Order: sequence, then C-alpha cells, then structure tokens
Amino acid sequence: MLEIIKEPWSWYIAGPLIGLTVPTLLILGNKSFGISSSLRHVCAACIPANVSFFKYDWKKESWNLLFVLGILLGGIITSHFLINPGEISVNPKLKAELATYGITDYSNLVPTQLMNFESLLTLKGFILIVVGGFLVGFGTRYAGGCTSGHSIMGISNLQWPSLVATICFMAGGFLMANVILPIILSL
Repeated sequence: MLEIIKEPWSWYIAGPLIGLTVPTLLILGNKSFGISSSLRHVCAACIPANVSFFKYDWKKESWNLLFVLGILLGGIITSHFLINPGEISVNPKLKAELATYGITDYSNLVPTQLMNFESLLTLKGFILIVVGGFLVGFGTRYAGGCTSGHSIMGISNLQWPSLVATICFMAGGFLMANVILPIILSL
C-alpha cells in the first residue's frame, strides 16, 4: 500500500478525488473551496488593526484554517516518509533546454540553481523569487481568489468570473513558461 501512495497517481484517479472535494464541502456545510482566503483569516486573527478588510468574523471560517493546516502537515509527512529518494523525473527534451541555462540539478522539486538564498542576491533570483512571489500574491488578490478557488470551485458552480480568471491564469502561465521565463533564465 505504501508503494501505491508513493507513486504519482493518474489523472483519472487524482482528478475525480479533487473534483469530489467541491460537492463534499457544499453538502457538508455549504463551504467554498479555496486556499488564498486563509491568509486573510490569519491576518484578521493575528493583526489587531483598524483595517476594514480584516474586520469580519474570521472564526466562522476556522474550518479553512484547519484545512490549510492539514495541507501543511500532509506536506511535512510526505517530505519525511513518502519522498522518492531518486532524481526527479524530467522530460529529456526539457532537461536539454534547461541545461542551456545551467540548470542540471534535479535532486529537489525545484532546481537548487534557481531557488536558494544566494540566488536572492542575483538579478535572476530576485526576479524569480521576490518579483514572482509578489505577482502571484497580487494576481490572487486582483482576481478575487487563487487557481484552486476559481478553477475547481468557481467553474464547478458555473461562475462566469471564475471561468474568465482561469482562462487568464492559463494564458499567463503559458506566456510565462514559453516567453518570459527563457528571458529571465538567460540573464
């Protein structure tokens, strides 16, 4: 059983399991699935400020904080007990392309040549880590939610804004991966 859990799951197993999260949350408590709102709940609970955005009853959404805590604990358990000790499997064509940018270490999920503390002091690292993080946060706030909230919950509820947001997320991802990222990696 442990070997089955360690292996990547096919789309036809993982997809329906993720998809069943939506009706389960709706049936069990009329709750919406999404991760980005949990940061707002943490700020509302921890920052006693006179900011209208954080003035609401965050305790009603405490289930969401438990959900995020479960994700964190699941990640910790996985990284300690279920990790594959071998090199991360990467398509050979992608490996060849990344090698032209000096990325050859696949011992972690994210190449260490890109994401490490020393990279923060380089232009490339600063753009990828700091500017990229800011843009993800800004985009999540601007779109009114994250990819999981819009793409999984919003589209399944037939919400037009979620479809538009998901299309924009995908278009931005394709643009970043195929046009902008190669420019940044060549710096």
